[in-house]
Amino acid sequence: MKKGCPYGTHRVISPKGVLPQPADVIDNTMEIYDNEVLIDVKTLNIDSASFTEIERRAGGDVEEIKKTMLGIVAKAGKHKNPWTGSGGMLIGTVKEIGPAYVGDLKVGDKIATLVSLSLTPLVIEEILEVRPEIDQVDIKGQAILFQSGIYAKLPEDMPEGLALSALDVAGAPAQTAKLVKPGQTVLVIGGGGKSGLLCLYEAKKRAGVTGKVICAAGSQKSEDRARKLDLADEYFHLDATDAVGMYNKIMELTDGELCDIVINNVNIENTEMASILACKDDGLVYFFSMATSFTKAALGAEGVGKDVNMIIGNGYTKGHAAITLQCLREHEGLRNLFAEMYA
Repeated sequence: MKKGCPYGTHRVISPKGVLPQPADVIDNTMEIYDNEVLIDVKTLNIDSASFTEIERRAGGDVEEIKKTMLGIVAKAGKHKNPWTGSGGMLIGTVKEIGPAYVGDLKVGDKIATLVSLSLTPLVIEEILEVRPEIDQVDIKGQAILFQSGIYAKLPEDMPEGLALSALDVAGAPAQTAKLVKPGQTVLVIGGGGKSGLLCLYEAKKRAGVTGKVICAAGSQKSEDRARKLDLADEYFHLDATDAVGMYNKIMELTDGELCDIVINNVNIENTEMASILACKDDGLVYFFSMATSFTKAALGAEGVGKDVNMIIGNGYTKGHAAITLQCLREHEGLRNLFAEMYA
């Protein structure tokens, strides 16, 4: 059996010398190296920005969505969206484990990979079902997990689909839990969406009774969804590309103080400046969305003289799977909503 690099560089076909994620093409032969794990894939959870773009280009036609996805994997050996650069994650069952692999997995374990599909060797034999409303695609296929690849064993106390729907965005609530401190004012843009709702819950828990959490939703419907769950102190809906409108609203709600932390979960482009303008000088903006442009954020902040700290969409932080699943265990309304809408 051939020896593999822990980071999967042995799978890179082109260009040589890069890691699997930025690579254009990787080897998706399903004969494993000595430190890899072979997975029988059940479901792909395409990240929101990626699925939105694929769906738009397919004109909403499910058969065209299938063709687009199959074409991406056939060309790249992985599901890396050529327009957004992002991927998603998967759930499946461990089929084979290389003898040099170090970890607690065993054959038959049901897992969710917590590394992006944009770096995961993948073969799609058949697309069985596309669920556009929740960005999930059931397939018959296989995938490879590298030695460095993180994963979560699917919990026994909730359905697989429910766990997957939350684990897909696990980085957002976990980063929120790490960043928010008691007494802070926190704005969650896209607060009525999947990652936004989890972030609101964690922000409210961490900011405490002396803090203030503001939900900026994209529509009345999503605002009502968050309000019904009592996840924030203030609620409104606004187009997140309207930077000046967002600034004026936050100035109103904070008596001109603005926010200590702004968390952006919106899956569309051009929302960077709404986030930056809503933040205090020396405050922090966390861009979870894969639609974020580093160039727009950096030059935009400079252009308006904003001295803010910015974190660009790291979807991983230690313990993120456990933190996110615990949100669903602690808040019955949140769990029921995720079961109804996303599972």
